[in-house]
Amino acid sequence: MSINFNQLSNAIRFLSIDAVQKANSGHPGMPMGMADVATVLFKYHLRFNPKNPNWINRDRFILSAGHGSMLLYSLLYLTGYKSISIDDIKNFRQLNSICAGHPEYKKGTGIETTTGPLGQGLANAVGMAIAEEIFRKKFGQAVINNKTYVIASDGDLMEGISHEAMSLAGHLKLKNLIVFFDNNKISIDGSTSLSVSDNYKKRFESYGWSFQEINGHNEKQISKAIKKASKSKKPTIISCKTIIGFGSPNKSGKASSHGSPLGDDEISLVRKKLKWNSQPFEIPRKIFDEWREIGKKGNQLELKWLETVNKKNSKFKSEISKVSEKFDFEGLEKLIFQEKERNYEVKPSLATRQCSMATIEKISSFLPQLIGGSADLSGSNNTKTNNSKIINSKNFNGNYIHYGVREHGMAAIMNGLALYGGLIPYGGTFLIFSDYCKPSIRLSALMGLKVIYIFSHDSIGLGEDGPTHQPIEQLAGLRAIPNLNVFRPADINETLECWEIALKSSNTPSAIALSRQKVPYINPNNSKENKCEKGAYTVNLTSHESKVTLVASGTEVELALKVQEKLKENNIHSKVVSMPCMELFDKQPDEYRKDILEENSLIVTLEAGSIMSWQKYIKNKGINLGIDKFGESAPYKEVYKHFKLSEEDITNFIQKKLRE
Repeated sequence: MSINFNQLSNAIRFLSIDAVQKANSGHPGMPMGMADVATVLFKYHLRFNPKNPNWINRDRFILSAGHGSMLLYSLLYLTGYKSISIDDIKNFRQLNSICAGHPEYKKGTGIETTTGPLGQGLANAVGMAIAEEIFRKKFGQAVINNKTYVIASDGDLMEGISHEAMSLAGHLKLKNLIVFFDNNKISIDGSTSLSVSDNYKKRFESYGWSFQEINGHNEKQISKAIKKASKSKKPTIISCKTIIGFGSPNKSGKASSHGSPLGDDEISLVRKKLKWNSQPFEIPRKIFDEWREIGKKGNQLELKWLETVNKKNSKFKSEISKVSEKFDFEGLEKLIFQEKERNYEVKPSLATRQCSMATIEKISSFLPQLIGGSADLSGSNNTKTNNSKIINSKNFNGNYIHYGVREHGMAAIMNGLALYGGLIPYGGTFLIFSDYCKPSIRLSALMGLKVIYIFSHDSIGLGEDGPTHQPIEQLAGLRAIPNLNVFRPADINETLECWEIALKSSNTPSAIALSRQKVPYINPNNSKENKCEKGAYTVNLTSHESKVTLVASGTEVELALKVQEKLKENNIHSKVVSMPCMELFDKQPDEYRKDILEENSLIVTLEAGSIMSWQKYIKNKGINLGIDKFGESAPYKEVYKHFKLSEEDITNFIQKKLRE
């Protein structure tokens, strides 16, 4: 029999509804509704190679509507990706199955990013589209010319992050970004009219996007729209009028097909209506073979691409190959140590945000993969250096992005830049606004991406801006995220070392919290060793028989050293420990941790923020000194005194504790 378009689409539909039914959990309606769009895209337009999912010039396909994950898993299985078998699909939503409830990024599987929190995939796609423009400028149109395709739901487009990301995409004229809007007018609560009355055409056109509207079940209309979008000078959104739960006699077009299995009886009716006679998880051989032929086309596309690359010189081929490889940091340690040596001689007193800028200045010439930016705080975050070249719609030959006041969008776009390959993104805002970035930071950690978040103005030390801008609970909140290294360096050398660790951490993102106020140079010795690698180390001790161990991070290390001097005046010996990264310290052997935090010593922790993350270090006999309320507006030294974080107050606390 000849295989028609509907039969190909129905293979997606039935794999999806069968998997959801077997799991007794999931979202069948979206895959049923968008199967036609996906089929047209994969059959006629998408450039991909299941034999090499990491091909750098592949088109990216992002399922931002991650609840419809069975659409993606079905496509990957049908087209021949080795990552997903029929057994994996049968184990949809079960422990250790790659077919998780929502797509989870794993390099080389065809799952390009982790989605589910709505809007994230769309913003990731903007980052990927920016990366494509950067590499196209670097390597030429003949070598890099891929597109980024997204399926986004009405929920994706309700989320605030969609406005941030789409606005920037329009501003940058990311013409190779194409979004399919699954405009089925149904959300979990029911009709989208319950909460939305946007004029989508006006909205998207105001961002600088091209807008099309089609019947999402019409093969010719879908293909024509994609062809038109491919020629656009702007990013394009295609509003696909679809029926959620397409083919279900009783649940199509209804919220009941959104997030629940259809049920055996209804699935039988769908089979009858769509003339699908196969058993659950069975795909008729000719339909299956046709899908596999669709997947095979990509191998020829990549071979043709390789012919183009192989005509280039060896330097070019070496550079293009590095885009998909792990970064080589040979020589980075030497560069960092040279700077540490210079600092040892000069002993500069600088705000750590300034120290970070000096570090970026040095490493950016060494690592052209670095791509920076800020959410409209470049001068305050000190993320922009003399080596920064601005990216704009007319020139992508740069390494710095002005994200505007779009913290959430910035963080998700950085994830997209990292996912594309070949780039190490960093971006800045105030630590207080890490709250706006948090969902995307969490996904950085979940995916294990090398993304570096620069958070300046890291405490009450920013002073006069007051409690709205003074972070209290933010460090504790970031430290609560698994697989995220949170750094708070105390001086310029610690800043250098934290940056080195962040760059070399291949599967862990980093957040670097930096001060507004100046801090002195604290390290008494010059060493090639990266002391921050162990998370904490001894800065100074007045005696090996210390009664007190002062443990601090960032700007409070200076405070701890001043307290140490006052204690010494009273014949109380102490040790000062800098703890720039709790996560790394907690991974050290017991012997090292016990050496740093001596059990027979009174342990006192100092940080101008919430004490929540410090309580584990003192057990029942120590002192956690910090802040358990919102800040105050005043010059920063006065604010510290107000919260009894002056050296006099801390010394008195310790003396009183020792007398108990």
